Amino acid sequence: MKIREEEFYHSRITDWPEGERPREKLMQLGPERLSEAELLAILLRTGSRTQTAVDLAKTIVTRYGNLQQLSGMDYREFFRLKGIGPVKAVTLIAAFEIARRIASTETPMRWKVTGPDSIYQRYGPRLTHLKKEIFLILILNSANILIRDVQISEGILNASLVHAREVFKPAILESAASIILLHNHPSGETHPSREDKSITQTLVQAGKLLNIPVLDHLIIGVAGYFSFREANLIEGD
Repeated sequence: MKIREEEFYHSRITDWPEGERPREKLMQLGPERLSEAELLAILLRTGSRTQTAVDLAKTIVTRYGNLQQLSGMDYREFFRLKGIGPVKAVTLIAAFEIARRIASTETPMRWKVTGPDSIYQRYGPRLTHLKKEIFLILILNSANILIRDVQISEGILNASLVHAREVFKPAILESAASIILLHNHPSGETHPSREDKSITQTLVQAGKLLNIPVLDHLIIGVAGYFSFREANLIEGD
């Protein structure tokens, strides 16, 4: 069943001055001059029977607040909105996924970890919108350059899903100098749970035995991150 949306801001785009129409405005002034609703309207292409594409985009942005909130929606959630059919829903999901992949891809071939901020900039866009917990490890060489990242588990974080054997196996195979632990909290909160602390302590101890130190553990949330190293919950070298 479609959710009925209030029809805000209704107007005919063809009645607007050419320089104010989203597509023409983008071509003349550049994409940075467009509002979130105008950018969204270009992706939507057309509106509904009672709303233009801009009207529809403004209604959606007003309802959900910003594009970041929209980016976490799945196909069914988009499709339930009045004026959003299968093509529009798929187009929006694809556009947000492209944006996430671009944001999480470092331009240089070799990416060096310089601190928690650099990790959040790279992995925040990939993890903040997820509705389930994903646990990753970042495998680093002796210069703190990423060799690769590996997903260890998916689901509620607990000791049965995140076992030291599974965490360190890929690190050993890659001859890692160190690793960093990384997972998200779908709730958006970044404060570590008791289970987060217990797992971290277990893996730090395992890393010491294997001579593959755990440099940090980051919890990614909507508004930022929590670093075990910065909170002095993991000892420095």
